[in-house]
Amino acid sequence: MIRVLFVCLGNICRSPMAEGLFLQGVQRKALEDRIEIDSCGVGDYHVGEPPDPRAQREAHQRDADISDLRGRVIRPDDFERFDYILCMDADNLSALRRMAPRDRRAHVGLLMDFSHEGTGVEIGDPYFGNTDNFEQVADQIAAGCQGLLEHIERREALG
Repeated sequence: MIRVLFVCLGNICRSPMAEGLFLQGVQRKALEDRIEIDSCGVGDYHVGEPPDPRAQREAHQRDADISDLRGRVIRPDDFERFDYILCMDADNLSALRRMAPRDRRAHVGLLMDFSHEGTGVEIGDPYFGNTDNFEQVADQIAAGCQGLLEHIERREALG
């Protein structure tokens, strides 16, 4: 089982969209029994809350339903449990690296490092923006998720 954890600041916008869009790709390839997916935030601002309605709308427009997801904060055991812990921006990446034990199992990095756009690309936080910001972010997340799934299929010889 390959385990993937998507991380953003509060776990109500970017990371739940990534969880839903990545799950959609995993289901299309019938890999649900090989890949486990979750999302969380580095901050505990929205624990127990559903994703932002704008994030839900963008996911829904891409045929992914994230309405049943609830915010949670990253836990120390996540660094051992997951193979990939992927965040959306440099600030969250720095926070994760500070939290991560030296002997962690997980690869900790940016989601967009797996996209065809190249390494170091960040996905900005759309929370204080408008609907267009959410649409652009969802497009970036979809590209990152597609590249990640291709990477995992190659590396793990899935499919």
